Amino acid sequence: MSEYIVDNVRGFLQKLLPGMDLQLFDIQFRREGHGWVLRVYIDSAEGVALDQCSGVSRELSHYLDVEDLIGHAYHLEVSSPGLERPLRSVADFCRFTGEKARVKLSAAIDDEKIFEGTIEEVHGNEIGLRLEDNKLIRFSYEVINKARLAI
Repeated sequence: MSEYIVDNVRGFLQKLLPGMDLQLFDIQFRREGHGWVLRVYIDSAEGVALDQCSGVSRELSHYLDVEDLIGHAYHLEVSSPGLERPLRSVADFCRFTGEKARVKLSAAIDDEKIFEGTIEEVHGNEIGLRLEDNKLIRFSYEVINKARLAI
């Protein structure tokens, strides 16, 4: 049932957000300690302001009320991916070139799997990360287990 709700919300937001100069980053619908939570993450190249989150929340709430997709109590949260957002594609690494990132790899480089540094370059699927000791490491996007921006 939750997959059905997520798919419907995704379809609605994919129509709504471009007109607001926003894009959908992620949707989660799950039971947590205080009940069910529908969490929507929105993004834009310029970042996301509070009034944009409020506008999306208002439009989505109206849609959910009219469509009556969720037959029980839930909390709706709309926010940006945050300062330490996940990096989930090569395009994300391109977009955030010059920013600091923390990367966990599936294959060790010099006996290490976790690195933090500045995203210096992206060539195809190859990513270059400049570490604090000024060493440049290169790895393929395919060997990343987890990556996020770091502050």
